[in-house]
Amino acid sequence: MPREGILDPEGQTIGRALGELGYEEVGSVRAGRVIRLTLEADDEREALERTAGMCEELLANPVIEDYEIDVREVGG
Repeated sequence: MPREGILDPEGQTIGRALGELGYEEVGSVRAGRVIRLTLEADDEREALERTAGMCEELLANPVIEDYEIDVREVGG
């Protein structure tokens, strides 16, 4: 997601369009992206640490974006 204070033209456009469609209750809109990946890790801590490293080095621009990590165990 763009950090607070960073312009978000996509979010603004979505907000205006929702208002025009009759959803006047919508205040501000921030648009972001979702990246889903699967990785092997010994435990949740390791998965969080490795994924945070990936975000800092490649997946997110920490200067202008915030990111959130959600770890889920998958079977198989």
